[in-house]
Amino acid sequence: MSATTANFTSAPALGQDRPSFWLRNKRWDLIFMILSVFVVPLPYVFYLLGMQVFNLHEDVSRNIVNGFVAIAVGGPHMMSTMLRTGLDNDFKKRYPMLIRSSIIIPIIVISLAFLNLTLLLTVFFFWAMLHVLHQVTYIVELYNHKEHQIVRQHSAVSFKARAIDYAVVLTCLFPMAAYKISEGSFAVGTNDLTSVIPTFFQAPWLFYGAAAVFVVAVTAFLFKSYNEYRTGIINWPKTIFISLTVIVFFPLAAFPNLDTAFQGANTWHSFQYLAITFYIIKIKQQYGNLNQSAPLVARFSNRKDSWGLFALSAMMLVGSVIVFIIVYILAGIIIPNIDANRHFDTAYYTAILSFLWIHYYHDHFLFTNFEALDEAYK
Repeated sequence: MSATTANFTSAPALGQDRPSFWLRNKRWDLIFMILSVFVVPLPYVFYLLGMQVFNLHEDVSRNIVNGFVAIAVGGPHMMSTMLRTGLDNDFKKRYPMLIRSSIIIPIIVISLAFLNLTLLLTVFFFWAMLHVLHQVTYIVELYNHKEHQIVRQHSAVSFKARAIDYAVVLTCLFPMAAYKISEGSFAVGTNDLTSVIPTFFQAPWLFYGAAAVFVVAVTAFLFKSYNEYRTGIINWPKTIFISLTVIVFFPLAAFPNLDTAFQGANTWHSFQYLAITFYIIKIKQQYGNLNQSAPLVARFSNRKDSWGLFALSAMMLVGSVIVFIIVYILAGIIIPNIDANRHFDTAYYTAILSFLWIHYYHDHFLFTNFEALDEAYK
């Protein structure tokens, strides 16, 4: 018996629900994709508790929340990308230049961290927002793909319907962000991002334009959903997922502490990402050639649950810790009498963004694979 065949017969059942709209099954989708939205307010609640109950300084409370989210879920989600890219020989053979060019990203991050930290954070914030929304559209497209290819083969998931779904998702974060930019009060932590945003954009027209586009998108989405419900073709998991995303993401940029508010979105995003990533790896383990293409990943994926994969992802955070220590020491030497907040932020964002931007970069390719779950539906 071949290794692949043995893996197929001995692997645990994945619990997929082929004939339904759910990506895996109702319980899994609700826990990991949809109802996990309730983690979004938690970082901000703990940030407020730190100040109001434990009398911590605002920056101390903010950094404690940032650090906890990074270690508990954000960091492992960032590193878990490597389980499907850098640690998988199939991916490296398919995208060799992607892997090699990734080294450019830490060079850019380290340079900007010392030369212009505010510019680094501005690029990071907008790329992060786009990445989070890209993941949402990817999950939406996974629902569309299953509906079109598996549940109702060759059903008409039209270009117009997709465009409306994408429009409401991709515009939901920007009205409040545009409002803050137009007011000149767009800051992440102690860093004022409006200082590197061209003054042309710091005007009321930006908010009015973003709000108008969002209102049109929401109106179109409501009409589309009503028509789908009336005709009996509505995809409920996808519709609920999009609706919750828009409701939760829309007000995030309005909070005074944008840094911690966005950590709520990051927590939900990371929770979803880990679930999808580990599920795709389990599918490859059961139906594909994980043992041959990624033996280290296969070794940690042998357990029925996904704790082994989470542990491997968390272990790789050692790289970020090492970078943080090195940059923290160097920052104190290169910039004598450096402000305490800038000292911490320079080391923290260098250690995180060097790996996080590689994660973003690789995901632009991973998020084009809408057939990633197909083997589990056969």
